[in-house]
Amino acid sequence: MAPSPTPSNPPKYSRIWIVLPLLCGLYYTHLYGSHLQIYSAFQHAYTEHIVHLPFFSVPWDLLTEQVGLGKSQPHLNLEESTLKAFSRRIVCVGDLHGDYPNALRVLNFSGVTDEEGKWSGNVDFFVQTGDIIDRGDDTIKLFTWMDKLRDQALANGGVVLSNLGNHEYMNAIGDWRYVYPSEIKTFGTIEARQRILSSGRIGRSWANNYTVTTRLPLHPYLGPPNTPYPPVRSQVHFEQDMDGKEELEPSHIRELGLEDGPMSHAALSFVHGGLSPTYGALVPFPEKINEIGSSFLRKLQRREQPPPYPMNPHYPGLPESTTTEERELYEANGPLWYRGWAYDPEEKACADVEEVLKKTGTRRMIMGHTPHFHNIVARCNGKIVIVDTGISHAYGGVLSALSIEYTFTPIPDPENTGEKQRWTEREVVKALYEEFQDVIADDQREVVGRFTID
Repeated sequence: MAPSPTPSNPPKYSRIWIVLPLLCGLYYTHLYGSHLQIYSAFQHAYTEHIVHLPFFSVPWDLLTEQVGLGKSQPHLNLEESTLKAFSRRIVCVGDLHGDYPNALRVLNFSGVTDEEGKWSGNVDFFVQTGDIIDRGDDTIKLFTWMDKLRDQALANGGVVLSNLGNHEYMNAIGDWRYVYPSEIKTFGTIEARQRILSSGRIGRSWANNYTVTTRLPLHPYLGPPNTPYPPVRSQVHFEQDMDGKEELEPSHIRELGLEDGPMSHAALSFVHGGLSPTYGALVPFPEKINEIGSSFLRKLQRREQPPPYPMNPHYPGLPESTTTEERELYEANGPLWYRGWAYDPEEKACADVEEVLKKTGTRRMIMGHTPHFHNIVARCNGKIVIVDTGISHAYGGVLSALSIEYTFTPIPDPENTGEKQRWTEREVVKALYEEFQDVIADDQREVVGRFTID
């Protein structure tokens, strides 16, 4: 009897020979052709990292865990696999000023590290707002530790985000007014210190791993850290090519609500000094500021290093090629030095902050620079948070860290799914001290919409 050309019930082994070539084809397509590309906006001074995932179905919770974007909780409804509770924990620490032992204590009691100073895995993001250098002797030790934490975090699904402060730029300029002679000895010589901060390992880390400011979305729907606002292109592409030049059409931006939807401002800004309402380079945020900051730093590091002040009585000044934008970055109204959020009257600060939050696509701004030695300062219902408490022994202030616990939980409701899906969003902001905690804000609201990637 001749075999049927279209058997109705093929044996199991024949199905294997049908499926196996398809799987192999997909595998080789992954190796040599199509990719699902997740474009990360970890915009450092010279690099943009791109994460490639194979062209297979990847659960969003696995994706967010692998690139350090938070944790998805178990399914609430097995029939609706996209509905998962999402959580993210962020810890921020202000000025450290050359004090490794106190910094170690802070990162330990805030849950960032274990007792040995290694990444604990208990937070998703750790943000440091600059001024690691000056006023203490532990410059090399602190910057080396930060780079180790960065690698350890990445290996365990976390992310370290670092800002440069006015003191990092002062040292790059050659303004060493707050450099102790004992700190210089840890480098060996003045010339060795200049070399390490410009072309050496610390200088390279500043250029590659540090930015002036950070925009951190609370939910990955808005993209990875430093996704610009207003949105200029999609940060998540399902595409065949690798040039990364595709832009969202305006209608697509509106459809996703990335500019003015219910989640468009569910993000935090971090900076050393502050984002002045009259500063001219706020948008696109943080892209514009970071481009200026990286260009300015590059000029400082690549010029012939001048004799540092005040060892030499002549202040070195800025490079001749410094642009107007770069000068404004370093002026009192720029993000490295601005103190208005600490000193302005409450009424003025609370009116101005709304304008800046609207422009930058954020709901809360967090900064260091202006110390308050007794506690973290929160103003305007927690929309302004100043985290510099004089951690270094040079000040003798209180040891502190800021914690943000974010959850985004689906509300089970079979009558409302898809674009009508309801979610509970909660953000708890706490000031952490060695012996106690203070709740700065506990904000909760209901959000409606589809906030998943299909």
